[in-house]
Amino acid sequence: MSSINLTSLGANQLKNTTTGEMVEIGSLWREQAVVLFFLRRFGCQVCRWMAAEVSKLEKDLKAHGIALVGIGPEETGVKEFKDGGFFKGDIYIDEMKQCYKDLGFKRYNAINVVPAAMGKKVREIASKASAEGIQGNFSGDLLQSGGMLIVAKGGEKVLLHFIQKSPADNPPLEEITKALGISANVQAGEKPQSKH
Repeated sequence: MSSINLTSLGANQLKNTTTGEMVEIGSLWREQAVVLFFLRRFGCQVCRWMAAEVSKLEKDLKAHGIALVGIGPEETGVKEFKDGGFFKGDIYIDEMKQCYKDLGFKRYNAINVVPAAMGKKVREIASKASAEGIQGNFSGDLLQSGGMLIVAKGGEKVLLHFIQKSPADNPPLEEITKALGISANVQAGEKPQSKH
């Protein structure tokens, strides 16, 4: 499992995109379990599709007293992201990108970002997103990767720590519900099939 120090991570500050208030990330799991979805960028077409996918769990999560929270690395694109309705949970910004660093969400560089962004899986999800009417843009930090962290109520333990290895990586919905010990009545979007 994960060797994340939740006490240290929990002290990191996030900005609430609705109120502008700064909160400690640990406050998000103090009273309830939480699914923290770390986006690469708010304008990323693949991230928007992933946000819509994980949002399919929102009703089931809420019914079990579990929060769904989206976190982005910067303010750029957040208004368009919220206006587009891609995500059904609260949205925060990690302005210092400290949570991203602490969770091992790597940064690409000018050399390795192009092959990662042009990979087959990325192209397949982008195509699926386009088919579902989800568009994107290239505004903001193109080099940040993301992932997911699921924390038990009270910060008791990490239930899932998922780190993107490529921009198209995301945990399947069934992996999220399994980590939480709940069932959900949702239909996952068709996973693009990789042909080796």
